[in-house]
Amino acid sequence: MDDAVLLSRLQFSITIMFHYLFPPLSIGLGVILVALEGLWLKTRNEVYHTQAKFWTKIFGVIFALGVASGIVMEFQFGTNWADYSRCVGDIFGSPLAAEGIFAFFLESGFLALLLFGWDKVGKKMHFFSTCMVALGAHFSAIWIIVANSWMQTPAGYEIIEVGGKIQAKIISFYDVVFNPSTIDRLTHTVAGCWLAGATFVLSVSAWYILRNRFREGAERSFKVSLVVGLIATVVMAISGDTSAKTVLEHQPAKFAAMEGVATSGGNQDFHVLGWLDSETYEFTGISIPGLLNVLSHGDLETPIKGLNDIPADERPPVLAVFYSFHIMIYIGCALVALFVIALWSWWRGTLFTKRWLLWVFVGSVLAPQIANQLGWAVAELGRQPWIVYGIMKTKDAVSPTVSAGEIMASLCMFGIIYILLFALFVYQLTHKIKQGPDNDDVSSINNQLTNS
Repeated sequence: MDDAVLLSRLQFSITIMFHYLFPPLSIGLGVILVALEGLWLKTRNEVYHTQAKFWTKIFGVIFALGVASGIVMEFQFGTNWADYSRCVGDIFGSPLAAEGIFAFFLESGFLALLLFGWDKVGKKMHFFSTCMVALGAHFSAIWIIVANSWMQTPAGYEIIEVGGKIQAKIISFYDVVFNPSTIDRLTHTVAGCWLAGATFVLSVSAWYILRNRFREGAERSFKVSLVVGLIATVVMAISGDTSAKTVLEHQPAKFAAMEGVATSGGNQDFHVLGWLDSETYEFTGISIPGLLNVLSHGDLETPIKGLNDIPADERPPVLAVFYSFHIMIYIGCALVALFVIALWSWWRGTLFTKRWLLWVFVGSVLAPQIANQLGWAVAELGRQPWIVYGIMKTKDAVSPTVSAGEIMASLCMFGIIYILLFALFVYQLTHKIKQGPDNDDVSSINNQLTNS
C-alpha cells in the first residue's frame, strides 16, 4: 500500500477514535440529564436537582472536548481525501450540512441555558433547554450515521462522468437517508451511546457509594442510569442481530470476516471462542454447529458466502475484523449479565450492599468505550478495500498532491495535541468528580421555584 494512503488512513483513524470517546458519553449523559431533571420537576425532590446540576457540569467538559476533537475530521476530507470529496461530495456533504443546521445549532443554541441558566430562567424553561441539547446530540448522531451508512450501502445515486472521472450524484435524497443499513446502524449506535453514558454515571455513583460520599444522590443517579443501561442493552441485542443480517445481505465479505466463514455453504458453525488461521481462515476452538445459519437465515440449508470464494484483493483485513467483532460481542454479553445481576439485586433489595458488584460497576465504565471503538473498527475495516462500497476504493480516494512526509508531520502534531487534550480532560474530570455535587444548592433551588 502506498505510504500516503496508509498514513492518511492512520491519521483519520486516530482522529476519529479519539473523537469518538466523547460523543457517546454526551449523548448518553444527555438522556440521563433529562431523566434526572424530569424527576426533579415531578417529585420536587432536591436530591434530583443537585444531581442534575452536578452531571451538567460533567456534560459541559465532555461536550467541549467532543467539539474540539471533531472539527479537524472535516478538514481532512479536503486535505487528505480530496479525490473522495470530489467523487461523492455531492452526496456525503448533504447529511453533514444537515447535521450542522439541524443538530449542532440546536444543541449549541440551548447549551448556554443548560450550563448557566439554573438561576436565570424558570425550571420548565431550563428543562426544555436540557431536552433540546439532548435532542440535538441525537440529531447529530442521526446525520453522521446517515453519511457513514451510505458509504457502507450506497443508494439513491447515479454515476456520471465529469472531466474524465466518475462522480456520484444524488437522484433521491430519501434513498440516501434511508439506505439499507441506516436504521439498524443508527439504532445500534445510539444504544451504544446510551450504554456508555449510563455506565459512566454508574461508575462514578458506585464509587461515591463505596466511599460513603453523597450517598443519597449517588443511589438515585445509580438507579436512573441502571434503567437507561438496561434499555440500551436490550436495544443493542436486537439491533445487533438485524444489523448483522443487513451486512450479510449487502456486504458478504465483511460478514464472512466477522464470523470467520472460510468456505461457502450451508450449515455454518457459530464460532464462540478460538482463533483463525491467518492463511486458510480455518477456525480452531469452540463452535456451535449450524447456529450461524440458524441465526442468519432461520435454517441450515441456505448458503453463506465464504472468504475463499472472495477475490483476495476484495477481502478486508480478516483477522482484525474477526477478533474485533468477537471481543465486542464478549463485552456486550458481559454487560448484559452485569445489568441482569444488578436488576435482580435491586428487586431483592441488596443492590447497594454488594460491594463486589459496586466495584465491578466502577470498572465497567471502560467496557462500552472499548466495545464502541471495536464496533467502529469492524464497520470501517470490514468495508475495505472500499471507501464507498462498490463505487470507490480507498487507494483511489486520497489527495494526489499531499506527500507522505506532510501527512506524517501533521499526524505527529495531532498526536501531541490529542495527548495534551486528553490529559486536560482527565484532570478536569477527576477534579470535578472528587469535588462532587455542590452542597450549597438550597438557595438556587429556592430561586428556581420562585422564578417558576
